[in-house]
Amino acid sequence: MTARLDIFKLSAQAYKGLAASSAALQESSLPRELLELVNLRVSQINGCAYCIDMHSRDLLNHGVSVDKVLLVPVWQEAQALFSEKECAALAWAETLTRVADTNAPDADFEKAAAVLGEKELSDLTMAIALMSAFNRIGVGMRLVPAALGK
Repeated sequence: MTARLDIFKLSAQAYKGLAASSAALQESSLPRELLELVNLRVSQINGCAYCIDMHSRDLLNHGVSVDKVLLVPVWQEAQALFSEKECAALAWAETLTRVADTNAPDADFEKAAAVLGEKELSDLTMAIALMSAFNRIGVGMRLVPAALGK
């Protein structure tokens, strides 16, 4: 895999906006582990090797068990490892990431809102949208995952 463009340099001002949004979400109502689990799941769905590598490493470095990280793609079958809030967030992340197929049904929104509440669901929705934007940069520019070296 070879990187295509140095988008961070060539579009520095636009990237600064994304980075500021990311920093704001780190200070949001969402627990860090939940945010990283959602970032990982969105990245898995979008097929971004760079982001999958980064968010998996972040989770492991913050003490999340390898079992939990490995089972994120099948969280519904491994719900014993995930809190109710994490399950609600992962379900909403899948619905929004696949919005072209799901159209974000009212039932999915209502399930997430019942567990997360308005503020957390709002922050989560922003996090999902932002992660999808980062995934498009990672895939489009062929960003090289740490596992493959630079």
